[in-house]
Amino acid sequence: MVFPFLLSMKGFVDILAVTVIFTSISSQVKSDASKHIYQKGDPVPLYANWAGPYGNPSETFPYYSLPFCQPDPLKQKKQSIGEVLNGDHLASSPYKIDFRMEHKLQVVCGKNLTRHEVSLFRTAIEQDYLWEMYYDDLPFWGFIGYVRPGYFIFTHTDFKILYSGDHVIGILAMNTHPAELADGKEVDLNFTYAIMWQETNITFDKRMDEYIDISRHLPHNIKIHHVAISNSLWTVLILFGCLVVLYVRVLRKDIYEYASDQESARDHEETGWKILHADVFRYPKYKSLFAAAIGSGTQLLILSMLILVLGLTGLFHPYDRGVYKTALIISYAITCGVAGFFAVSFYHQLEGTDWMRNVFLTGCIFGGPLFLSFCVLNAVATIYGLTVALPIGGIVVIFLLWMCLALPLLLLGAFFGKVTDWHFQAPCHTSNCPREIPALHWYRGALPQMALAGFLPFVFIFIELYDIFDAVWGYRVYNLYGILCIVVVLVIIATAFVSVGLTYFQLAAEDHQWWWRSFLCGGSTGLYIFGYCFYYYFKSQMRGFIQTSFFFGYMACICNGIFLMLGTVGFRASLLFIRYIYGSIKCD
Repeated sequence: MVFPFLLSMKGFVDILAVTVIFTSISSQVKSDASKHIYQKGDPVPLYANWAGPYGNPSETFPYYSLPFCQPDPLKQKKQSIGEVLNGDHLASSPYKIDFRMEHKLQVVCGKNLTRHEVSLFRTAIEQDYLWEMYYDDLPFWGFIGYVRPGYFIFTHTDFKILYSGDHVIGILAMNTHPAELADGKEVDLNFTYAIMWQETNITFDKRMDEYIDISRHLPHNIKIHHVAISNSLWTVLILFGCLVVLYVRVLRKDIYEYASDQESARDHEETGWKILHADVFRYPKYKSLFAAAIGSGTQLLILSMLILVLGLTGLFHPYDRGVYKTALIISYAITCGVAGFFAVSFYHQLEGTDWMRNVFLTGCIFGGPLFLSFCVLNAVATIYGLTVALPIGGIVVIFLLWMCLALPLLLLGAFFGKVTDWHFQAPCHTSNCPREIPALHWYRGALPQMALAGFLPFVFIFIELYDIFDAVWGYRVYNLYGILCIVVVLVIIATAFVSVGLTYFQLAAEDHQWWWRSFLCGGSTGLYIFGYCFYYYFKSQMRGFIQTSFFFGYMACICNGIFLMLGTVGFRASLLFIRYIYGSIKCD
């Protein structure tokens, strides 16, 4: 009965790759020449995007929210869904930069700044505002001014543009000619610019490589990642060795004793994990919530692997506006079928009956907090007039995507999970009366074991976290998907090994309530990552209510997803381990 569901997922990777490629194409700013080929004197599209504080990357306002020179007429670019999700607000620029046409001095406009406009610029300069523009799909930035000790605004921009043949390769904006802005006084300013073209040997297909932070590829920085991976590999091998020693010195002896002579085993008093054979497979409390967490965690695990694979294939390019976010949303919607299938299937294995409630919990356990965070943060962004505020059109598109794709696939997966005739494989029968759990030492409690279980996998990914955070919440370009893929695999393996070890020690203490404990211990790495968010926040330049709410609001949702994903890994590994050891002994 599960075959139709698996068949429907057969071409998932191909469909997703085609979707991302189409999104990448549709997310580009199309020039007059669709292939970015120009002749001398041809107009090249130049768009102004946003302006905002350097230290608060999420706090971006439309470029013309400040009294810059405006073109006549001012035109807003029709944006793709990827650009909307990325918070872009592209509008025509007052600068005219035609292909290979140089100008020593061009006047943008002359402005008489009122006291209010001067106050706006002074506030922006005090907060280290910078602006972003796009020239033939190439982003470039510049600061508005500086404080030393008065407030100065740049009135002239030198554009240095690189070209190769009939392609634009790169652009650099250098701001000069500062003019002082006195508090409470009007000022007359002339804004000018100059254009210089320079030929380069860089080819068109390599032009985006220039935007990757060069320091990330210096030998000593790359060596740090290699050393970290090497240490992580050795740690995984040590963990594996510990589990092998545990099996050889303890478990194999017990298993051999039970398997070779059942009568001799009965003569000995059962102790430790062996005494729990009638309770170890007793279903957990709140099994509907537990199954929902397992289903959602399985979905997020598959989603993470797919995004990493797409990154390895090179589909995500630097400053491909919104492509990554669009791919993530579409991928999540498509994999909702995975969550529905595994959640309801496992729920029925646990002899659950209210499968619709289970589907509801599956859809809400990750999507619920994410939806609430989005509603609150989008309302904040709308009130403050940020470019990251999703307009009504974007909200309608996401709602339709959820209604027409995510929800139907979730219900379809749940249906196939319901009709799949899978039974829970328990090698031992469960008694009617649960065994009383003896008093345990404090260090065998849930919180101490979660603290221990999450620390080691967190150490594996610690080196990569700063670069990833800088890419998500800063201006760094991250493209080391190969290293990240290795680190994620090591984290998953370490989570599985640690969960198995802690589960064994829990059973050895005659505590049979391992289901939730293995899940919580596996997912505790997500709590460590959320704790790291505070370290990164105070180390960065992020400040203010807007940036703080965006950072901690969305990072809480991401860490919740990591918790569910690694919790599922921990439980699945523990379940396989327990099935093996209890399936190897003869128990009534």
